[in-house]
Amino acid sequence: MKQRYANPYIMGVLLGFVLLFSFYTMGRGVGSSATFARISAAGVDLIAPDHAKETRYFSKYLSEKRSPLMAWLVFLTLGAGLGGLFSAFISSRIKGEVMRGPSIGVSARLWLALGGGILSGFAARLARGCTSGQALTGASELAFGSWIFMFSIFAGAYATAYFFRKEWL
Repeated sequence: MKQRYANPYIMGVLLGFVLLFSFYTMGRGVGSSATFARISAAGVDLIAPDHAKETRYFSKYLSEKRSPLMAWLVFLTLGAGLGGLFSAFISSRIKGEVMRGPSIGVSARLWLALGGGILSGFAARLARGCTSGQALTGASELAFGSWIFMFSIFAGAYATAYFFRKEWL
């Protein structure tokens, strides 16, 4: 039996409403890379608090009043992950498997995924924003750099897919 997924056009419109609601209630758009920066700051503060307070990057997330994890974007990212898990659960799409092509082993697939995730996370912090922040928030604000970023992401994905196509066929 073929699995049914949500209509991407309807989900796109709903995502637009989430973005509009975010601008209206929080005064800014959505993004998730700051969540991982905050988790890193909390972890470094837990292990080496003096280093965390002396480092300019981590110290901007730390305050005496509350934890760096008490930020709305942390809860937004947590909610997005739990919402995706809940959606997969209610539609019976949860499986304990590693999606891969026939030409690549499980170990290589996991190492490539980990490397890609680390590279993507580093690039997001270097660019001062992740793909969701750049593409959704920046594009909705009609920021020229965000539109260039979006088109570059799609062009890069298509160019990279050419070289890895035999791994999935």
